[in-house]
Order: sequence, then C-alpha cells, then structure tokens
Amino acid sequence: MSSSAKADAVLALRRFGMGPRPGSIDAIAADPRAALLAELDAPPPYPAAVASLPSSARAFRAVADANARRQAKAIVATRAEAEAGKQQMSAGSAMAEGAAQAMSETAQKTAAEAVPDPGRRIYLDEAKLRTEAALNANIGFTERLVWFWSNHFCVSADKIRSMSGAYEREAIRPHVLGSFTDLLLAAESHPAMLFYLDNLGSMGANSVAGINRSRGLNENLAREALELHTLGVRSGYTQDDVISFANVLTGWTLVPPGDNPEHGGEFSFNPRLHESGAQKVLGKSYEQDGIEQGRAVLRDLAIHPATATHVASKLARHFVADTPPQALVDAMTKTFLETSGDLREVARAMVSSSEAWTEPPGKLKRPSEWLVSILRAAGLTQADPERFTGGQALLGEPLWRPSSQKGFPDDEASWIDGMGRRLDIANTFAERIAGKVDPEHVMENVLGSCVAGEVKQAVGRAESRQQALALLFMSADFQRR
Repeated sequence: MSSSAKADAVLALRRFGMGPRPGSIDAIAADPRAALLAELDAPPPYPAAVASLPSSARAFRAVADANARRQAKAIVATRAEAEAGKQQMSAGSAMAEGAAQAMSETAQKTAAEAVPDPGRRIYLDEAKLRTEAALNANIGFTERLVWFWSNHFCVSADKIRSMSGAYEREAIRPHVLGSFTDLLLAAESHPAMLFYLDNLGSMGANSVAGINRSRGLNENLAREALELHTLGVRSGYTQDDVISFANVLTGWTLVPPGDNPEHGGEFSFNPRLHESGAQKVLGKSYEQDGIEQGRAVLRDLAIHPATATHVASKLARHFVADTPPQALVDAMTKTFLETSGDLREVARAMVSSSEAWTEPPGKLKRPSEWLVSILRAAGLTQADPERFTGGQALLGEPLWRPSSQKGFPDDEASWIDGMGRRLDIANTFAERIAGKVDPEHVMENVLGSCVAGEVKQAVGRAESRQQALALLFMSADFQRR
C-alpha cells in the first residue's frame, strides 16, 4: 500500500469519520472517497440493544411517575414526623422550627432513596449505545452526521434529561441522510424541543386559553427556528416575523402525563392554545388552519436560499475547516437548492469536492470526538457510560448539555484552553491501557505511520508505555483532523 493511499485513508477517517481503529485503514485505502460515499448509501444499523430503550414519551412518563410517587412518600413521612413532634411537644418537649424543617428534609431524602430517579439510568443507557455505535462504526461518517445535526437542533439534558437521548434517536437519526424538511419538522415538533424552548404553554392572545388565563406568547421556538435552525442570523427576518411565527406555533405542546397515563409526553396540538387566523412570515401569508399552518411555514423555511447557505456553511465548518473554502460552501449550497435539501446529496457533494481533501488538517477535534478517537485507536468497542460522560463533562462538552440554544461551538478558539484537561485524561487513560496497548503498534498499524517524525521520536524516547501513549494521544496528528 502506498504512503499516499494510507494518508488519504487516514484523512477520511479523521476528517469525516470517528478516527482510525485497527484494520480500518486497510479496509478503505483502495478508494477512501468511495468508502465514504458507500457509507452514505448504506449506513450501518444502530445497535440492536436500542430496542430495550424507552421512547421519549415513555421515559418522560417514567420520570413523572417516579416524581409523583416520591412526593407522596415524602408527604406521608412528613405527616408522620409532624405527628410524632406533636406528641413530643404535648409531653413537654420543645421543638424548634428548624427541627421541623430538618424532619421534612429527612422525609424527602428517605423518599428519594425509596424511589430512585429513573432519568439518570435512562440517560446513561442512551449514552452507552450512542458511544458504542461510534466506537464500532467502520468509518463513522454517518455517526458524525448524527452528532452534527443533534448539536444543530440541540436540546439540553439539564432541562429534559429523560428525553435527551431518545430525542436524538427519534427526531435526528432517522433523517440525517434524508430531507432537511423532514428533519426540521421532526426536530421542531418533538416534545423534547417544545419543552426545551418553552413552547408548551405558549398561547395566542386571542386563543381560548389566552383569553381565559390572561397568559401570552413565548417566542423562543420561533426565534431559534429562524436564527439557528434555518435561515441564520442577519438573514432578513424581522421581529414581526418572529412574533407571527410564534403565533403560528401556538398549540404545539405535549400531553401532560397526569392527564393521560398511556400517552403522556407525546406530541399534541391543542387548538385552545392556538392563535387562529392568517399570519404573515417573511412576506408570505399563511392561512392554513391549526397545525398545518406551522408545518407550512417550516416547509418553506427548509428550502429557503438562506437556509441552504447556513446549513452548507455549518457542515463545511464542522468537517473541513473553521474558515472553509468558499468554493466548497458554494458547491454544497448549490446541491442543497437543486435537491430541495436532500442531505445525503449535500454530504456527497462535500466529500466529492477536492477542497474537502486538500485543506490541511487544522481542525481541532471537539472533546467528544477526541475521546472516541483515542478509544478507537486502542481497539476498544465498549465504554463505561459514567466514565465517558464524565470525561466529556470535564472537557467542557457534557453530553446533550450545551450551555445555550446555539449548541456547542465548532471552532478552535472555544476548545484550545482545555488542553491541560485533555492531558490529564490522556495520562489516566494511558495508564489504564498501557499493559495491553503498544504505542508503536498504534502508530504503525492503526494510524498507518501517518505520524510526524518528531512525534515518532518523542514516543520512541518515552520512559514508559503510559507516557508514550499519552504523548501520542496529545500530538497534533491525533488532536486535529
């Protein structure tokens, strides 16, 4: 195998995939670009264990049920303690107000121990399958696309932990190689998104609920759909467009778990919350009734020229360079417009472009990508979800927990300050695997010798396997793609 063939294979795995693993370079070296395109045509199946995971609605109901049972146990315990306190006081024993409060806290702790929160377990089970799908992928191009779109249409586990993993499986994963219109509709109408962006109680001023409750509109979902998910900032929409679109989206909510134990947590359109009548968005009047009004606006946004540019720019920035070649962005934008947002074709246009391959590997891997790449290089196919998510959190990218609706940033400046913490993790991981993984084997057979000479020298001069592995994992060849 020629050195140039190895270099192209490594670039394909680093730039577009999850990083080289044992045997992956040889598997695609004959034609790395064709291998990427083949994965787009036949994406690997998600692990079979996904069948054991609950739907988002079921997970939501499980947590709501546990919260209700925990509250009931705490109330019963508090009542019992209060009764015991009364008996003590009647016997002449004084009880301070602080002691009564302490009893209530004790009751809550006891209830929490009796009824554990299922949300934590659900979150970790989702994280385990997600991580292992990335570890076991031959290339991982499709998985990278899932991660990209999940961050583009982000929700936060800090606000809706029980649904965060299922949201990615239900709204994002099925559509990453399909129509952007379908992806947009699935993401914006998913209960996790509606919960995250506070649309559950948004109601039109002239709706039945708005009149009866004297409550009003929430603009979050409409604003983020325009600014972050479709058109992008400074793309010509106005505050009036945001308000009109927010009115269009009134009534998009979920079934409260207490109202319907079998369907709680599922999407629901509630006409009592909806502001009826025509609404004008971006100069176009939408006169559809009910839920179809929102779907009509989203369909138009999905194929808008500004959306094409915004999506193409973000994809090129994520995969190729912080400042991607304009020719690449233009080619991807053109494909988006010509195919009405066919995301498979946009991805094909990206990897088929010469600019995507000639750009030097200067893109710094995000923490999650770097963590997966070191596990793949070590030949691991499984990961402890608590340890893995803990590592992500330590590096500033806690799984499904972005600090804002923008998602995690995708530029070097946002992550370069975390190199010290990466070194700590590299050392810890190297210590764990040093007895099983030879750094020379990783360089020669996993990375295909595509490692700078100074890195090879540093690894060769290391005082121990642990130090050699840590140096390798912290090298620019490993940190960048």
